[in-house]
Amino acid sequence: MTEKYRVRVLNNISAGGLKRLPWDRFAVSADVDDPHAILVRSADLHGMEIPEALLAVGRAGSGTNNVPIARMSERGIPVFNAPGANANAVKELVVAGMLLAARNIDHALKYLDSLDPGDPELENKIEAGKKAFNGFELATHTLGVVGLGKVGCLVADAAIKLGMNVIGYDPEITVDSAWSLPASVKKAHSLGEVLKHSNFITLHVPLVDATRGMIDAGGIAQMKPGAVVLNFSRGGVVDDTAILDGLESGRLSKYVCDFPAPHLAQQSGVILLPHLGASTREAEENCAVMVAEQLRDYLLDGTIRHSVNFPDVMLPRESQFRIAIANANVPNMVGGISHEMAVAGLNIATMTNKSRKDLAYTLVDVDSDVPDSVIKAIGDIDGVLMVRYLPQPN
Repeated sequence: MTEKYRVRVLNNISAGGLKRLPWDRFAVSADVDDPHAILVRSADLHGMEIPEALLAVGRAGSGTNNVPIARMSERGIPVFNAPGANANAVKELVVAGMLLAARNIDHALKYLDSLDPGDPELENKIEAGKKAFNGFELATHTLGVVGLGKVGCLVADAAIKLGMNVIGYDPEITVDSAWSLPASVKKAHSLGEVLKHSNFITLHVPLVDATRGMIDAGGIAQMKPGAVVLNFSRGGVVDDTAILDGLESGRLSKYVCDFPAPHLAQQSGVILLPHLGASTREAEENCAVMVAEQLRDYLLDGTIRHSVNFPDVMLPRESQFRIAIANANVPNMVGGISHEMAVAGLNIATMTNKSRKDLAYTLVDVDSDVPDSVIKAIGDIDGVLMVRYLPQPN
């Protein structure tokens, strides 16, 4: 009987996702020993010792800040995520954030909570007090979208349907995102162009060195007076000190943020949410299903889809016998692999090799069973990080 892959589950993962790991091939539990795969949501893996048998990590969400990607790459371990699976949930919360800011809903709710429901003057106080919360409508105002991935495109589309003007900026927009972007979105050529022309600025970029603190004092100085900044990306893409200074000076009217840093709490003009972006039943289910399917396909067939450190590699099987190799992206690697197979008298049915920065990945289908000695020989090639033999069970 084929050995089951052991999957350790951290955090609560939707049952709909776990069902994608068939019981006859996978042992799934929170306490399996020496797992082949880890399925995680928010648990921090940085301090964890990497299990000896670990082959893959799946993050049931889009961000992977809680996963030590560099350490995994050194071992040839792909890290999977679920880009776009929670996009609709985040889009809806961005729209809610704009409405919170435009209609002063946060202050209005606090005002009502401060009133005594038994006060005979309650109605009069409500009518008198509501004048302090006059807002404005979203229609005809301009939304600047920074980052035009799945979420950014959905936000742009929703804003247009609400009657807003939309300007978007993303220097690394993908072809798929470009096709998804509504035609009426004005394309900006710089971040400064977005900041200068927008009443609302919403951020949808990953937290990397190039985006850390991208909204700073200089950027805020370019914004329209009374602008609203919405951050449903990551806390670090915004300079919080500059935001608070902008609110105090009146350059900004509101800052809506899904990452409640303590120094932002109870600050005037700041609307904090407890990281609710993907917190819907539907988003959690979508993320779990997507990443579980990716882990399943990788462990069983060597297929890589939506890895944050390895290239996408998919190869229809032409043989029962498959070898998967993760390696450093160095010259003559494919030649070395082919040589070891030729020495052993193995005929290659089909092969594909793709690279992503410093890492590469090769799938090879051969016409006959592969001896352990060949797997060891390939594993001993300088630069090979991991080699797996994946014959289909009889």
